[in-house]
Amino acid sequence: MRPGTALPDLKIEFFAFANVNNTIRLREGRLLVRLSDLLESAPEAVVRAIAHILLAKMYRKPIDRGQSARYRKYVGSHDVVTKQGHVYDLDAIFEDLNRRFFHGLMGRPRMSWSATKTRRILGHYDPAHNAIVISRIFDGFFVPRYAMEYIVYHEMLHLKHPVRLRGSRRCVHSAEFNAEEKLFPQWERAEAFLKRL
Repeated sequence: MRPGTALPDLKIEFFAFANVNNTIRLREGRLLVRLSDLLESAPEAVVRAIAHILLAKMYRKPIDRGQSARYRKYVGSHDVVTKQGHVYDLDAIFEDLNRRFFHGLMGRPRMSWSATKTRRILGHYDPAHNAIVISRIFDGFFVPRYAMEYIVYHEMLHLKHPVRLRGSRRCVHSAEFNAEEKLFPQWERAEAFLKRL
């Protein structure tokens, strides 16, 4: 992009934007790049496309159509789309609940929406992939925020209270889990909403 110029110092990080945003700035000879954390698992070719697009925009150069198409195709893919919500931001809800109920000490797992609007599994925590998946049925204006928060809070408790083995039996919801679940201020109201759903 700028032949003959020295490569600036770089600071590149993944950042928890609400959507798939990427930014680039040149400050005092240092290049600061923030990529959406939704792109952490993007293939190298897509990362190269993002780099091309950001640098081209910054230096007001033409953007290669092939690079632009590669990036748009990836961002529109099922893998990225399922991580975004239309109404609710799962990462923001997690961070708010973490601050309110867990003193901000819980590490955030990968948060994503299910591919379909399932009513059978409303949410689940996958310890193998350190991921919380919430049914896309909750990403709607008809769902009150307290119900959305309750679902995420329930899955967060699975991080705090992992499955225990008692002999050959798995204990998914221990007494401690159930007691802490009832500490959610509107748990009865949320449970009633879920039953209606």
